[in-house]
Amino acid sequence: MLIGRRETLQTQSCEDIPLPVVKLNRWVLLLGVVLGLLVQQPLVTTVLFLVLLPAVLFGQRWSAIFQLGTRLFAAQIRTAEREDRRLMRFNNSIALFLFGAAQLAFISGLTLVGWILSLMVAVAAGVALAGFCVGCFLYYQFKLNRFRLLGR
Repeated sequence: MLIGRRETLQTQSCEDIPLPVVKLNRWVLLLGVVLGLLVQQPLVTTVLFLVLLPAVLFGQRWSAIFQLGTRLFAAQIRTAEREDRRLMRFNNSIALFLFGAAQLAFISGLTLVGWILSLMVAVAAGVALAGFCVGCFLYYQFKLNRFRLLGR
């Protein structure tokens, strides 16, 4: 029985995201928004939205950043720490929502609101690179409150 459980844990950890790929995802979001802001081109945030969309809808295998990261960091991935894939998907879902809202703001002519929403993603990515993952904290709070309310 214990062996079966251990195999399940090993299989699950193999599906989790290697930390170098997680950091690449954060850097892409941070630098993408900063670049878009510097050149005053909301289209950059549209590209980020479109890059995140398949990753959130279909999982890491559909993520262009994951695919790039696994090739770039192939040597490091074998020994790298891993992050739960659910955290990455949750964080990317928040970013996708904010980028989607930013796109609506840009289309509506509310450019400042669009940049504020996009900068929220950049700030969260920057803070995560510095060591505190805002999305992870929100995920933990969500799970904790769900457990308190529903008991699961």
